Amino acid sequence: MKKLLLAGAALTALTAAAHAESHASEVKLGVILGFTGPIESLTQAMAAGAELAMSEVTESGALLGGAKVTPVRADSTCVDAGAATAAAERLVTAEGVKGIMGADCSGVTGAVLTNVAVPNGMVMISPSATSPGLSEAEDNGLFFRTAPSDARQGVVMTEGLIGMGVKSVAVTYTNNDYGKGLADSFQQAFEAAGGEVTISAAHEDGKADYSAEVGALASAGGDLLVVAGYVDQGGAGIVRGSLDTGAFDRFHFPDGMIGAALEENFGSELDGSTGQVPGTDSPGAAKFAEVVGDKFDVSGPYTGESYDAAALILLAMQAAGSVEPGDYKSKVEMVANAPGEKIYPGELAKALELIAAGTDIDYVGATDVELIGPGEASGSFREIKFEGGKMTTTGYR
Repeated sequence: MKKLLLAGAALTALTAAAHAESHASEVKLGVILGFTGPIESLTQAMAAGAELAMSEVTESGALLGGAKVTPVRADSTCVDAGAATAAAERLVTAEGVKGIMGADCSGVTGAVLTNVAVPNGMVMISPSATSPGLSEAEDNGLFFRTAPSDARQGVVMTEGLIGMGVKSVAVTYTNNDYGKGLADSFQQAFEAAGGEVTISAAHEDGKADYSAEVGALASAGGDLLVVAGYVDQGGAGIVRGSLDTGAFDRFHFPDGMIGAALEENFGSELDGSTGQVPGTDSPGAAKFAEVVGDKFDVSGPYTGESYDAAALILLAMQAAGSVEPGDYKSKVEMVANAPGEKIYPGELAKALELIAAGTDIDYVGATDVELIGPGEASGSFREIKFEGGKMTTTGYR
């Protein structure tokens, strides 16, 4: 009898410990982005977006009985897989995070997923890793993204360029998973639509001189140059070399090139050039801008996607009644998609209360979130054009 009582007491203690663990008073979430590297001018606002969602949830006092959410930043560098893996390991093993908002660039995201998230059973939601290859990654149901795949961006680029009467283009891309995946996706779509890709050539980041690359692109020619690179790195070098030599005076920029630094570095030199970046004109986008106010620039790439990524993790925890990734990973798509009451930025307290009451929610968020397939975002894109040295929105696709 005593053994039975002791066993019962031990079981009760274990259950209580598990309950305390899953309903922690503090929940740490990792924010792993390229705070240094080729997109560092973009990541401060992205991090601010994610941390805004976390502070909103903390202030609500409605997450699992009043848990406080604490962000823990780590530097992915965007390009160094080893450094990103080590940074993510620190988040999991030393900091004890219960989810990861990130990573950002596709190559480091794949490395963190394979080397850290899957072995440790850690949920990751990336706001900006867009490589089509990530759709096929072995993730054990742990990986999601709030930005659409470059398989879709290639089609959107094609539709926009063909609609403008562009018949031939030269393509340069940063030599990594993101650049190669996007260049291949675009070329396939553009040629299928009757366009000609005169050359598709990789460039390396970090070089002081891109004259050889620009020369090869100029020799191939085209109506314009597609630059699938990074705004703080080689992509900008290619643009500068092209303008200075007269090789090209008109460009098309995918998401990695869209940022305030493009306006600051080139201004009216880019007038007539175009591009696109994930974005929506949904009611959620306007509400996000209202919630943010002047805290940071909401027009920058992936700020809304970052807010949504952090929000989805926290709402899934509430739906599972647990902060443990193994418990809440199956709830991410449930809170993201219909059916349920629509939830917009600034309404996370309401969402948490509805979930606690057993009511379904449909998280719309800042970017009109809809998860399809294996954690993929359906996504839409904001199309831009340079006029008077500034990026102006011309439509959504």
